[in-house]
Amino acid sequence: MNKNKIIKTSLASATLALLTQPALSQQDTDSLSSPTNNQTEQTASDYEWKFDAALLFYSESDSRVQAFEPVFMASKQLDEDESISFKLTVDSLTGASPSGAVASNQVQTFTTPSGNADYQVGANVYPLDDSFKDTRVALAANWSFPLAESTQMTVGANASNEYDYFSASVNANISHDFNNNNTTLFAGLSFASDTIDPVGGAPIALSRMQPVGASQAKLDGTQDKDTLDILFGMTQVIDKYSLFQLNYSYSMSDGYHNDPYKVLSVLGADGNYFDDGIATANVLFENRPDKRTKHSLFGRYKRFIDGDVVDVSYRYMTDDWDIDSHTVDLKYRFALNNDSYIQPHVRYYTQTAAEFYQPYLLQAQALPTYASADYRLAEYDAVTVGLEYGWTTQSDQTWRIALEYYAQSPTEPAKFGVLQDQTLLPDWNAVMLRINYSF
Repeated sequence: MNKNKIIKTSLASATLALLTQPALSQQDTDSLSSPTNNQTEQTASDYEWKFDAALLFYSESDSRVQAFEPVFMASKQLDEDESISFKLTVDSLTGASPSGAVASNQVQTFTTPSGNADYQVGANVYPLDDSFKDTRVALAANWSFPLAESTQMTVGANASNEYDYFSASVNANISHDFNNNNTTLFAGLSFASDTIDPVGGAPIALSRMQPVGASQAKLDGTQDKDTLDILFGMTQVIDKYSLFQLNYSYSMSDGYHNDPYKVLSVLGADGNYFDDGIATANVLFENRPDKRTKHSLFGRYKRFIDGDVVDVSYRYMTDDWDIDSHTVDLKYRFALNNDSYIQPHVRYYTQTAAEFYQPYLLQAQALPTYASADYRLAEYDAVTVGLEYGWTTQSDQTWRIALEYYAQSPTEPAKFGVLQDQTLLPDWNAVMLRINYSF
């Protein structure tokens, strides 16, 4: 699995949300003040191709990950209840990625994933692997059609490819309107099959990183992972000015969950790296369970207030890795006039650590069955603040520009010996700029 798979997934989700869930237009806010969701009469322009383009620029502090992601989507209404859409996403990422090793008061030497070169990290410096770079191309297609009166079906397929990871998935969801179109029930199902082919091969879990020229213990062939996602939900119009959405989702994945580029430091009694006579720093490759089950509950409330729109949501997620997370998201769209708006955004996220998260291992202790020092599995809080401005031109073209700042604050693990002079999980931040154009 790519060493920054979660970051890339979140980046793709950010631009996908902009394309598929744009901020409410004046027409949308007018519909909130209507007692029903009944469709209006279709015009010829409703059946023309519509296009959405988005660009995401993402930059982390301390010369960590930098990303550039263009997204393009085309959709067409085939008739009153049937439509198709296609989406192309390209990710380009470079920069330095945390390896999982801890900082030391000594210079450290690590071997690159290919095994053909090494790099050094200075004393008292948080270890980053600056060889990280990747390009991902993803294609998606969806077809929405009626099954019966007030019942809509959508089916789709997705495929993405990068130099060490290929994923293919299919999905389907169904929705049914009743109660004078004020209540919608929906259910969704998706299945993804991933193939992981790490640079240099997948290392055997908890094996020692070897220096350049030495034989590294590797698994044979590529690794696989399958994921099943199920979603149930309801959207309810409360009154002509507000609505509420409630979702429950279940996710089960089976297969290779390790990040083949993450390691754990092995320390002696003084807190320094245990010297076993090998030239590279004493680190082992991580090991995670080969199964993961997640449950998530999501609630969202939207209200139209004299031309403005308030949008607040909460998500709770728990899994069998012992990670519990809470997300609170608040947006308030101020209507400047019929053609433009400004929307502040605040998001707070907190999670507990995975049961097998360990910032380091001790030479004097037996090896655990599972262990990872990946900072994404640690306990941390994160805050996102941003501002979006959108406007519609006289030719009905729509622009949206959003600038957001993300700050993550991990909980510092217990330290001893010389580790007390080091920062094991530093705070970090990122800036995101998103530009959308619809025509």
